[in-house]
Amino acid sequence: MEIQNNPLATENSQGLEVTGTLAIDLGSSTTVVAFKPINEKSIQLLDLSPITRFPGEVPSLIWQSPQDCKSYLYGHEVDKLNHLEKQAPYLISDFKRWIGAPKETIIINHQLLPEEAGELLIKKIWKELPNHLKVTRLVLTAPIETYKSYRKWLYQVCSELDVEEIALVDEPTAAAIGAGQKGGSKLLVIDIGGSTIDMSMVEIEGGEGKADPIAQLIRFDGKDLEGKSKQVLRCAKVLGKQGLRIGGRDFDRWIANYLYPGIEQNELLLNATEILKCKLSNINIPDTKNLVQESVFNNEEKITLKLNRILLEEILKNNGLITILQKLLEQTLARGSSNGCELEDLTGVVLVGGGSRIPIIRRWLEKKIHPIKLLTPPPIEAVATGALMLTPGVTIKDLLTKGVSLRCWNQKNNSYSWHPIFLPGQPWPTSNPLEIILATSKDNQDQIDLQIADYDISNIQEIIYINGIPTIKDEESKPRHILWTENVRSIKLNPPGKSGEDCLKLFFRIDSFCKLLVKGIDVRSGEVLLEEELGLIR
Repeated sequence: MEIQNNPLATENSQGLEVTGTLAIDLGSSTTVVAFKPINEKSIQLLDLSPITRFPGEVPSLIWQSPQDCKSYLYGHEVDKLNHLEKQAPYLISDFKRWIGAPKETIIINHQLLPEEAGELLIKKIWKELPNHLKVTRLVLTAPIETYKSYRKWLYQVCSELDVEEIALVDEPTAAAIGAGQKGGSKLLVIDIGGSTIDMSMVEIEGGEGKADPIAQLIRFDGKDLEGKSKQVLRCAKVLGKQGLRIGGRDFDRWIANYLYPGIEQNELLLNATEILKCKLSNINIPDTKNLVQESVFNNEEKITLKLNRILLEEILKNNGLITILQKLLEQTLARGSSNGCELEDLTGVVLVGGGSRIPIIRRWLEKKIHPIKLLTPPPIEAVATGALMLTPGVTIKDLLTKGVSLRCWNQKNNSYSWHPIFLPGQPWPTSNPLEIILATSKDNQDQIDLQIADYDISNIQEIIYINGIPTIKDEESKPRHILWTENVRSIKLNPPGKSGEDCLKLFFRIDSFCKLLVKGIDVRSGEVLLEEELGLIR
């Protein structure tokens, strides 16, 4: 999906209204703000001057005036203050991680509660949106460990916002979707942010025969649904998780301390070291090339910072960064293993956050997870992008009230059994086909019979799926299968198959008329043996 830096400014000058979905990914150090116009594939990172540092990036900072407790500065406005003005308790930062956490666990000392600070920042972002943007849907992200309490907080925060739809997505799922992964994937999501390193081994909702991941609805059609919606909570399943309160800003402090040991580290100095760090994360710059950055000490004395990549990596290693990452990875994988998921079971490893740009981190991780694929979506906006992709444009879909199953030969049990293709709750039309490979059950088998049955669970309500966000109520019940007697297909095999030989690959999908379509290919020759409509899923 194409990501652009605020191209909507030209349309603003022409007075054109642009309708679409806004995503806010509230982060510990950076809050990302992205917009997706309706019926367009591109995503825009919004420039909300004066609070954005870069397009789409609002530093998660608030400063409360000591003279007027109701006067605040936000984001990049705070960056511009001198180091004396930015002293605690008037500088409010690192509040996101404590939202929804039990009060007794909060260890920060701010003038505001974490929930109050988060509310102020979200409402400030909303206030600074360009006038020509018409937000019809707002999607926000939430940490999975405090999801339920975070949702309640967001419901209260957004109660005054003028928007028809509000939806919520858990962060690991959004990061996975932003990295191009599908439902059912098992992933290790590593987020190296400004103040934290988080590793989460998760299983994303969906997969074979199951409904894809969806955002959870807070408001729909202008009506608040908190306490009313029966939509099933569908967060990613956490298989293992570890984190540490250390991140990119700490890397900046290490650099500053190495270059100017003992010097008082103000924000100007740290911002200069951050700029150097980011420049040296560009792999096109030679390892030995020295880069220079100017800064100011004591508001008037100029100092020069000089650094190359080799020296940067020595600083990070000597301060224990690789050791920290190694321990976190070992602990996360150990917890995943206790839940039945090993490293080799993962679909991929998703690396996000500003620190993910640093070459030494990528090299270390690629070595540790080999041969598992390392996925590196745009590091800052990956979560917001995934959240937007989980809340598609205005379309109407239904959920299957009945599923469908395929009769397959079970080699382990040496018998036939019903294998679910699509389960009740699957939205249609499907976006991607479902692939199944069939083997022959005996030697010289010259055909495979394709038998389909309704997969029915009683007491399931029919539910409408609007704009990609349904209200679902699942009830446990014993499934039953009803054969489609008029839709049996016999597929000829030439040459005949051997017992247990993979012969036929099937691609199933559901079209916009809720008809089940199938394409069959001979695995051995690549020949298309079948391509037709099997019937209406009732």
